[in-house]
Amino acid sequence: KGMPPMLEFAKRAEEHVKGMVTPSTMFEEFGFNYIGPIDGHDLDALLDTLSNLRELEGPQFLHIVTQKGKGYALAEDDCLLYHGVGKFDRESGIVPMKAGKPTYTQVFGQWLCDMADQDARVVGITPAMCEGSGMPEFAEKFPARYFDVGIAEQHALTFAAGLACDGYKPVVAIYSTFLQRAYDQLIHDIAIQKLPVVLAIDRGGLVGADGATHAGSFDLSYLRCIPNMTVMTPSDENECRSMLYTALQLDTPSAVRYPRGVGPGVAISKEMQALPIGRGEVRRAGQRVAILAFGSMLAPSLLAGEALDATVVNMRFVKPLDAELVQQMVQRHELLVTVEENTVLGGAGSAVAECLSAKGVTIPLLQLGLPDRFIEQGEPAQMLADCGLDVAGIVARIQQKLPK
Repeated sequence: KGMPPMLEFAKRAEEHVKGMVTPSTMFEEFGFNYIGPIDGHDLDALLDTLSNLRELEGPQFLHIVTQKGKGYALAEDDCLLYHGVGKFDRESGIVPMKAGKPTYTQVFGQWLCDMADQDARVVGITPAMCEGSGMPEFAEKFPARYFDVGIAEQHALTFAAGLACDGYKPVVAIYSTFLQRAYDQLIHDIAIQKLPVVLAIDRGGLVGADGATHAGSFDLSYLRCIPNMTVMTPSDENECRSMLYTALQLDTPSAVRYPRGVGPGVAISKEMQALPIGRGEVRRAGQRVAILAFGSMLAPSLLAGEALDATVVNMRFVKPLDAELVQQMVQRHELLVTVEENTVLGGAGSAVAECLSAKGVTIPLLQLGLPDRFIEQGEPAQMLADCGLDVAGIVARIQQKLPK
């Protein structure tokens, strides 16, 4: 204030030149004291720097430079392969897995390529999860229609909304846990405008070694309460493909939520047909108990149904719920059981409970799902067993609840 014009010009020029030769200017403008860049692999120097920073007053910005996989040649050469690894032999490195059943992620990636071949309006969007979401082949075959927006989930959804407004068919491949970051954009930019954006939600449910931070424990709960949304839960690989195809035909927002890893191993059909919206299917007829299974929980529910001689329903849709089918199960059974790999609070089971309440129906209802706590990492099968969502757990809980 009150600075002579020439001096002010010189000051601005100095700042401009400084910004051209050092990255510090932007951070200093925010009020940080900028230090760096320093070598993040020099532990002694790094510890000394951190110790010295504790003596300074005000906000500090330490710029550390590292190399992914530093010190292990195989990891330096292929940092993506060695991102988040399990046990492996140091000398031979990671041995590629033998081809087996396709993962849900791979099913999605192949479906996206197939649809892009058929429709030039199909575009794929990912927030820095190309490999994890199964999109490398799509990115290679359709580079002009592949968009990696970086670790910016909010932008991914708003960008998809803009493309949908312009007549494209955007498909956003995103982990369930990371979709939480873009909840506001999903509601404000997509759902309110009823835009035809397809959310391909990977890692729905428990995720094994990645633990609580990466688990998709809440998506069914936070998605089904949004108006204009269609929410689907495939029970196998082929149904996943069919649901993705169904979602792409809609003119409103939709979500297909599938788990990490492989499915039951059913044959995958190249041909696709749209599923009837909001319709489930009875997979096994039984007595007394009707198990309403959602998504990945159909397989253990079928085995539990065999043990209990229970009816088993593949519900398919969380929203819209097949209320007519639920009503049929009420009329023919003594106990309804919902099973989902999602928090039991506000999830698919809650949707069934709300449906019964709205119709004034009273029947014993057992809701099975993830408990009201964060589930730590472990072996996937053991994690499900700990939550009572394996076959033995489902059978035991039903036997406890079944009217004598």
